[in-house]
Amino acid sequence: MKIEDSFRIGSVLKTKGLKGEMQLFVDFDGLENIKYNAVFVDMAGKLVPYFVASVKYGPKNGAYVYLEDVDTVEKASVLVKKDIYLPNKLKPKKKKEEFTLMDLKGFMAIDIYEGELGEITDIQQYPQQLIATVTYKSCEVLFPLNEEIIQGIDVVKSIVSVDLPEGLLDIYLD
Repeated sequence: MKIEDSFRIGSVLKTKGLKGEMQLFVDFDGLENIKYNAVFVDMAGKLVPYFVASVKYGPKNGAYVYLEDVDTVEKASVLVKKDIYLPNKLKPKKKKEEFTLMDLKGFMAIDIYEGELGEITDIQQYPQQLIATVTYKSCEVLFPLNEEIIQGIDVVKSIVSVDLPEGLLDIYLD
């Protein structure tokens, strides 16, 4: 499995006890509602599968997990500070009312005058606004995501229609 085919749910904080139990930092909301029997651990850029023997969700953003074949503190300590992933197919679909502008990553941006700009590869959050990144004509283009720019969002087709300010693209293409 590749990292782009999965989503990060957290990371291993430390070992607990001598039998391979690990404490996780969970930064994915609603993980306790997802049914899974295996996780993928990022080992030097490659995702290595581990079957889950048991998992207990603790206080906010915490969980304790036993993985099959990780039955000693030595085996568990190798996984400390490693990111944990699940396959994208397990990622819950958001309801319309839960959709935010941060969810536009991966959407195709289409300007109402210039046409297709490209896929939104990144969204950065600044105090004043969100900034989207696309690669248009081999150039990285940044534009704000706000009510004036966004003309419409098609969640089903993963398309966001935008009306970029006049001259914005020229700045990047010159």
